Amino acid sequence: MNEHALAVLAFPDVLDLVAQRASSELGAARVRTLSPSTGRAWIRAEHGRVAAMRTLVAGDDGWRPEPIPDIGQPLSRLRVAGSRWSAAELLGGAQLLRSSRLTRQALTDERRDAAATAVLAPFISRLVAARDEEAAIEHAIDDEAQVKDDASPALRRVRRSLRSAEGELVQLLEREMRRLDARYRVPDMSVTVRNGRYVMPVRREARAVVGGIVHDESSTGGTLFVEPPAAVAAGNRIRELEAEEVREVERILHELTDRVRPLHAGLLEALEAMVELDALYARARYADEFRCANATVVDAGEGFAIREGRHPRLLAQGEPVVPFDLEMRADERTLLVSGPNTGGKTVLLTAVGLITLMTQAGIPAPVGSTSRIAVIEDVFADIGDEQSIEASLSTFSAHVRNLGEILDRATARSLVLVDELGSGTDPTEGAALGAALLEELTQRGALTIATTHLGALKLLPTEVPGVVNASLQFDEVALEPTYRLIKGIPGRSYGLRIARRLQLPPAVLDRAEERLPQGERDLAALLAAVEARAAAIQQREAASQEEAERLERRLERASAREAALREAERALERQSRQEARRYVLDARAEVERVIRSLRTGEAPSAEQEREARRQVEEMALEHSTALERLMARERRPERARPRATRLGESLQVGDGVSVASLGGREGTLVEFRGDEAVVAVGALKVTVPRAAVRRSDRASTAVETPVAIRGDLPEEMAATEIDLRGLRVDEMEPVLVSAVDDAMRAGLSSLRIIHGKGTGALRERVAELLRADARVRDFRLGAWNEGGAGVTVATLG
Repeated sequence: MNEHALAVLAFPDVLDLVAQRASSELGAARVRTLSPSTGRAWIRAEHGRVAAMRTLVAGDDGWRPEPIPDIGQPLSRLRVAGSRWSAAELLGGAQLLRSSRLTRQALTDERRDAAATAVLAPFISRLVAARDEEAAIEHAIDDEAQVKDDASPALRRVRRSLRSAEGELVQLLEREMRRLDARYRVPDMSVTVRNGRYVMPVRREARAVVGGIVHDESSTGGTLFVEPPAAVAAGNRIRELEAEEVREVERILHELTDRVRPLHAGLLEALEAMVELDALYARARYADEFRCANATVVDAGEGFAIREGRHPRLLAQGEPVVPFDLEMRADERTLLVSGPNTGGKTVLLTAVGLITLMTQAGIPAPVGSTSRIAVIEDVFADIGDEQSIEASLSTFSAHVRNLGEILDRATARSLVLVDELGSGTDPTEGAALGAALLEELTQRGALTIATTHLGALKLLPTEVPGVVNASLQFDEVALEPTYRLIKGIPGRSYGLRIARRLQLPPAVLDRAEERLPQGERDLAALLAAVEARAAAIQQREAASQEEAERLERRLERASAREAALREAERALERQSRQEARRYVLDARAEVERVIRSLRTGEAPSAEQEREARRQVEEMALEHSTALERLMARERRPERARPRATRLGESLQVGDGVSVASLGGREGTLVEFRGDEAVVAVGALKVTVPRAAVRRSDRASTAVETPVAIRGDLPEEMAATEIDLRGLRVDEMEPVLVSAVDDAMRAGLSSLRIIHGKGTGALRERVAELLRADARVRDFRLGAWNEGGAGVTVATLG
């Protein structure tokens, strides 16, 4: 794109802001090379990759790139046969292998977001893993890029010999120094190395006394560094060992390089993938830090819509930024922004340009998620003072030169940004030139945003279709900008108001206002009225929005209360069922107690039997009443007291009846047993004297009568065996008790209980329940042909 416009908009500075979020220099350099693209498919794909990276970075495990070594040049040499990497270059290669392996391992972890890793799959597939080569380099080279002694047995032997020879030579030189007279020795100096040879420092006068080879002297010439004759042979031996060490190190480096050489292509691919991932990581961090959204990209001819737009460079400075909303429909091609100075017009202009360029470069821009960014093919900007003394250009000449370039190259797919249109010359001529320029660009279909102070240009939207006025709101009371964009209304100039606030002489200001053309004053009054109405409408909209939010909060609270009530209702229902079960178990226990008391005594008399039956029926009535109270979801409306039947009036099974001996309780007639009647009252059946039963006015409730326990109603058939396998110990108890109830009601003499062998816990619990049940006379494990230890046979009676 137009490099001049990119520089004027400071797009490279924005790239640098994003690059600072990279984890490596290579990744930062890759970000700085990003440039706006015109391909919508590429733009969407790039923003999809950034979104996937944001998902990974924000995930529970998080992610950040591994270190990336800068070994591009060594990798280009690696393909040359016979070439050798240095120890530092091999260490960089090992680091690349390790980073590539760890990155691949992290991004293929099943705990990562599958959709995000699928988007980044083209990069992940290029990562190489060569654990053996990586380990070989790490074994031979330390973190300081030095070949380790353990790199090979030969190197270990040579270095051991070298250290031993150096130690012996130092001792020899120290002995020689001690033999010298004190006048020949140099105080506070000891054996040292000069030109790769071990030497001892002596005074110049000792030259003839010591003999040997002088390798160096001090800066004053008073001290000589001498290798005495006795140390020459030992020094030569050290040089031989050093040469042998160098040869062995060279051999090791060649061997490691040859081992890595087959990975040349894979390493290049891995390095490129790592750099791309780091560049995506930088963009993801920038987007998260400044709450950037993944905006929709559209064709330039469709207009655009920027929601909650913020200037990228102002955001980076940490200053509060007022977001703006700007939408241009397809039939709106030029936006003319007017208003006072310091109102933020230039900031708006550059923000629109940078948001567009960032989006087309694959960088999420600081906008809202509902934004639509137009894809342009080129951008032109005439912003600021570009006068040049060297080029003999005045401010106006510089503007004209830029405008000429815009007219030469702008098309329907261009974005044109012009600041202070018509300035730098006579206002009348400037306004005429500006109007002609905007008319031409509008007819071409270019997306144009221009700012101006000239009042004559504010009338252009009424003359040229496609031109729209806009202004940046200004607080006329405080005389301070609010930086809020208002589309459709031109801005007023507050020059005289500001001058009055700065206490210019009132007489001068009055004369200035008198000199204003009547048309200007009328336009100012009209704009003031329009702004006042717009402010009133905005206040009403804000009040309506606040009321809507308040109602929404009330609805949420009501929904929360409703959910809480439903949960409380479910909890109460669970509690009711538990209480009902406890009541029924208590009733059964009382019945069993009465039966045991009758069995242990003498043969009961008729009076005793009636007393026992009365006790059982009273308890059944008590528990039935509690059960109905706990389980009823809604109480039935009060009914009139039942009309008593006349003596002799026939009753049939299923009729609604009332029982006088139970306080007039209503129920349903189930059956007759001689002089007694069985009546279902609530959830239980009671046996009462037939004379105590009267027909009720209500209809039969046989169908509606709730039955809480399986066994409340007669069973025509009962199973001779039950299968408890698969049930837990606490689950099988009610099943077993119900089966015994059915078997007793059907008159069965035995019941076969299948519980399986397993751990034996189920069998033991079955035995405990049967042992405690008075209705079970005896029980045993099944015979070999009955299921063995997996079956218990209970004898009833």
